[in-house]
Parts: sequence; C-alpha cells; structure tokens
Amino acid sequence: METLTELGATVTELRFALDTFYFLISGALVMWMAAGFAMLEAGLVRSKNTTEILTKNVCLYSIACIMYLIVGYNIMYVDNTEGGWLPSLGALIGTQSGDADHALESDFFFQVVFVATAMSIVSGAVAERMKLWAFLAFSVVLTGFIYPVEGYWTWGSGFLSKAGFVDFAGSGIVHMAGAAAAIAGVLLLGARKGKYAANGQVNPIPGSNLPLATLGTFILWMGWFGFNGGSQLMVSDADNASSVAKIFVNTNSAAAFGAIASLLVCKMTWGKADLTMILNGALAGLVAITADPLSPSLGLAAAIGAIAGGLVVFSIVGFDRIKIDDPVGAISVHGVVGFLGLMLVPLSNPEATVAAQLLGAGVIFAWVFGASLVVWAILNYTMGIRVSEEEEYQGMDASDCGIDAYPEFVSVKSA
Repeated sequence: METLTELGATVTELRFALDTFYFLISGALVMWMAAGFAMLEAGLVRSKNTTEILTKNVCLYSIACIMYLIVGYNIMYVDNTEGGWLPSLGALIGTQSGDADHALESDFFFQVVFVATAMSIVSGAVAERMKLWAFLAFSVVLTGFIYPVEGYWTWGSGFLSKAGFVDFAGSGIVHMAGAAAAIAGVLLLGARKGKYAANGQVNPIPGSNLPLATLGTFILWMGWFGFNGGSQLMVSDADNASSVAKIFVNTNSAAAFGAIASLLVCKMTWGKADLTMILNGALAGLVAITADPLSPSLGLAAAIGAIAGGLVVFSIVGFDRIKIDDPVGAISVHGVVGFLGLMLVPLSNPEATVAAQLLGAGVIFAWVFGASLVVWAILNYTMGIRVSEEEEYQGMDASDCGIDAYPEFVSVKSA
C-alpha cells in the first residue's frame, strides 16, 4: 500500500511538471509572436518609419510584462468574486493553491504574453503618424487596467463566463479587444497624409519590405500553436494530449485555407495575387479559429479559415472606403474577423449560444473601445498623439529615434 501511495505521488508530481513545462513552452511560442508582429509591421510601413515601429514593439512588450506583473494579473485573476463585474486587487501573482496542476508562475507567464499580443495589434494600426511617447503611455493603461478588467469578466470567472460566453483562446478577449483599442486611437488620430485624395480616391502606400512582412507572418503562424494549443492548459493525459493535437491541426488548416481564400478573392477581384492580402488572409484564418479551435471538425475548421480569409479582403477595402487608415490591416484581421470567430462558435460547440456570444462581443468591444477612447482623448489633450506634418514627412525614425533602419539606402538616395 505504501508503495502504491508513493507511486501515485510520483505520477502526480510528473504530471505537475509536464503541465508546467507545457505552459512555459506554449508561453515561449506566444512570446515569439512579438517578433512576428515586429517583423510584419516593419515590413508593411515605409522605410523611414521602420526603426520607430520596432522600438514600439520592443517597448510595448516590456511595458506589458511590467504592468501585468504589478497590477494586471491581480485584477484579472486574484481573489475575485465568481460571476462578478468589479475586480479586486490581490497579492502579487497570488499563492499556489493546493490542488493546482501546474506552477502558478507558469500560468502568469502564459497570460502575460497574451496581454502583449493585444497591445501589438494597436501598434500596427496607428503606425506612421502617432507619437512614440503617447503610444507608450497608452500601453501602460491598456496592459495594466483595460485588458485585465475584461479578462476578469471572461477568463477570470466574471459575469460573462457565467453568462455562457465562449472564447477558448481569445478571438474576442485578445484580438477583438486589441482592435477596439486600435480603432479608438485611429478615429482620433486621422489618416496618414496623402492616403486619401479629395475626390475620394484611395492612394496605396506600399510597405518597405515584403520579405520581412512574410517572415513575420510565418513567425505568427508558428507562435499561434502555443497561443491556441497552450490554451488547453493541460497535456499530461491522453484526452488532453489528443485535444492539443486536434487544436494544432485545426489551427494550421484554418490559416492555410485563409491564405488560399484571400489569394482566390484577389485573383477574381483584381486579376493579381496581392501578397499583403494573402498574409492577412492567413492571419485572419488564425484569428477566427482561435475562438474555438477544439470543437470544430477538420472540415469545419477549414471552412472557418476560408470564410475569414475571404472576408478580410473586403473588410480592408471597406475601411479604406470610409477613410479609416490602418497601415497593416490590423482592425480587419483582429477586429472584424475576431467578431466573426466568436459568432461561428455555436456551429460546433453546444455550450455556446448566439445570444451569449453577442453579449460577450458587445461588452468587450464597448468596454475596450470606450475606455481607450477616453485615454486617447486625455493623451491628445495633454501631450498630443499625432506628430507634426513635417515630422510625418521626414519619417518618425528621424524625429523619435534618430537612427535609420536602412542607413545605406538613405545615404544613396540622398546622394
């Protein structure tokens, strides 16, 4: 009997170690998505703004880690009332519960990289005309307070989780939330100079480095396996391991079908293959399947990706027509498609209802958009959020960073 007890304790410890390790590896994959966002955005902005956008991505990730450690995680998870709407402030990270199946620090690490992902979405949408320091100030508020509150309402066992809202890995909680914050900033910020002509014509502003943008997309695609797969939370038994395998396949299929759907839409609409649309099509497939990558069959997961990939092309064009300038298509990829992903969950998950999904999406968008609009407005009034016309013309690398990303190119061009 004593031997069996010892064996049981050993198995429990091994499962604890395995689940903790899986959490950490998944978190590391999601952290690598920060590099993906940096490369994608650096490739889709003009060369004169490259250093500045890279600076934003490094700093926003660092700010997210600091703010979530100091206050955000406590708001989202520690000592909160189940089914409530007002979060409490618990101790830093909290204490390990006796029946936990993984180290609490691994859970913190996995959660903090999700916060950084939400903020990265904002970075691309406001690129090429927002002041660096205004952006960083907003990062403090979003990652420390705005995101954790809606995170408590959902993943932290708040009122939305009790209302039946389902968002497995964050199509709404992370992606649509980031897009809501972004569109609030874009509305106050305005479009880049020269983007829209007086006669209503849309003037394309090509990115500077499509190889970088493509690399960034592949990095994000890879990191998404940690994003969705890690959200299963466990891998130490047969059922959970099988679920993780299905999540990986569904995630990969949705991205692939999203890319090809965008390719076909571009070919049928303009007669050419638009690489930037194809990249966003793959990302759209990933965002859509994130709401529930486990419940759909392989065929349905593929269909979800294809629908998302087609929709994102029309969404990007549509935002341009109403003069909402988004240099990387982040609002369409993460906002419009994030909402789509939430609304498709009831097709395969019997625990989800259309009403609950609409409620969750509406609450998340209203909170994040409203709170962000207030913060952006305060920043605009106090320090200003948009660079001067001259600084925008010269490029933000010169005004904010003093370092060119491609100095040889600039020297040759000047000569």
